[in-house]
Amino acid sequence: MSYDRKELIMRANVLAEALPYIHRLSGKTVVIKYGGNAMKDEGVTHTILEDVALLKIVGVNPILVHGGGPDINTMLNRLSIQPNFHNGLRVTDRETMEVVQMVLCGRLNKDITSRLNCLGARAIGICGKDGRLIEARKKAADDGTDLGFVGEIVRVNPKFLRLLQEDEFIPVIASVGTDEEGNSYNINADTAAAEIASALRAEKLIFLTDIDGVRRDPDDPASLIPALTVSEVSDLIRRGVISGGMIPKLEACVRCIEQGINRVHIINGTVPHPVMLEIFTDTGIGTMVTA
Repeated sequence: MSYDRKELIMRANVLAEALPYIHRLSGKTVVIKYGGNAMKDEGVTHTILEDVALLKIVGVNPILVHGGGPDINTMLNRLSIQPNFHNGLRVTDRETMEVVQMVLCGRLNKDITSRLNCLGARAIGICGKDGRLIEARKKAADDGTDLGFVGEIVRVNPKFLRLLQEDEFIPVIASVGTDEEGNSYNINADTAAAEIASALRAEKLIFLTDIDGVRRDPDDPASLIPALTVSEVSDLIRRGVISGGMIPKLEACVRCIEQGINRVHIINGTVPHPVMLEIFTDTGIGTMVTA
């Protein structure tokens, strides 16, 4: 395969553009939440895992937190168990919890870990039950509905993750937690990623979603806002520029900043190499929220 000189120069420029960002992030922790629609395209999934492996190779400490709602639904349907949701949360009875553990902590977690290892990384697959990483308690719905084994996080054990990082491992974490009696709980993966990032005082938290980020005009891709401060988020919500389902996403970003995370990114995880494009280029591809 041959390349003309112009294309080779362009590739060299891309690497040069990435250098200051690589230097700035060296030794820092970056937590990436991965799941849902970002897991559907096999080709894009491969590029996301390449991004994660590359981060480790250049001296960054990535942590991958994953969900897997569509895969859980597929398995429930195979077992003739009807998925049930209440206000966006999966109602998780004991039988459903067994399926959640089987899919998240078993097949998905180990598949992601194996693929990272095949890319030359040293990944280790764990869930919140390992090393008491995520201690949880039963979550109560606002209207009193019994959600079953849906949990809210009480405590995260950052020491466990730091030990893995010191041994050059990439932790791949399934969002299942446990209480003091050993009961398993289904934890929202966005929440788990945010709490883990906060406990580690991560430099960045990246949410891979199926949207480009925050737009001033939802119907105009050219109106993407590349960076927002916490005060600007509040102002845009007050003025109605940010509305609908984007409000809880941005409110979650603000809470993360308030808990000590330096930068939170919302990016489109359905495009190839989204992590590298966001954090190793001058313009990025999504929206970054800072203090």
